[in-house]
Amino acid sequence: MITSTSNKQVKNVTKLRTKGKERRSQKLFVAEGIRMVLETPLQNLKQIFLSETFLSDEAHVAETERYLGADLSQIREMEMLNISGDAVKIEVMAVSDEVMKQMSDTVTPQGILAVIRMPEYTLQDVLCGDETHLLILENVQDPGNLGTMFRTGEGAGVSGLILSRDTVDVFMPKVIRSTMGAIFRVPFVIAEDLQETLAEVQAAGVKLYAAHLRGEKMYDDYDYTGATGFLIGNEGNGLTDETADQADVYIRIPMGGKLESLNAAMAAGILMYEVNRQRRSK
Repeated sequence: MITSTSNKQVKNVTKLRTKGKERRSQKLFVAEGIRMVLETPLQNLKQIFLSETFLSDEAHVAETERYLGADLSQIREMEMLNISGDAVKIEVMAVSDEVMKQMSDTVTPQGILAVIRMPEYTLQDVLCGDETHLLILENVQDPGNLGTMFRTGEGAGVSGLILSRDTVDVFMPKVIRSTMGAIFRVPFVIAEDLQETLAEVQAAGVKLYAAHLRGEKMYDDYDYTGATGFLIGNEGNGLTDETADQADVYIRIPMGGKLESLNAAMAAGILMYEVNRQRRSK
């Protein structure tokens, strides 16, 4: 069992949890909590850390053993348990509660934490011909908003997300928690040059709609049964003119009272579910 916070594995988890540059360099990120860890595809798992308290919970241990297909009964006495299989190599380590608290991003850790290999997708993975349904984000900064968009996108049936490079880091712990596992099921692409990527998307036959205050028609006046992509901008400033100008159409969501706009995640959810509604009605 690891009992020292100076252990090199523990130090690396802390670096991955707190430094985006380190995550990008190692192509690894950290996820916490039993639901998040057990929803991770096995081939993406690199390491799992289990606390003393977690290991004393028979139900949680049994659930983890079923998931891993391994016996954890001796893990307290071992430095590391290696689990190997087809395309799978996972290191499992026990740590003291104090060490888990040091590694964790939450106030009350659940006692299970994983280091995970980043999923990698290409633009072709999110393009699905006439069935394409994209959410395209420019400079969205709130981790909760981004996580909610992933989760709502999964529910609405998006084919994928495209994120500008200046959007909040999708692999930071707060975003990962907010996705509730959707991060592993919804393909996404981080665009180094958003305008160039949008041109490629349009060349593939996708019609782009920008949620914009200058939109003349309401969002539900259009037909989204063909290949569709929605552009959503920064929470405070909206889309840049450069990105908005690439849209085929500006659309509006009706506002009552004195409101000018909705929360970015709420607006995205309304638009994505309109696509879902129309396609179910075909």
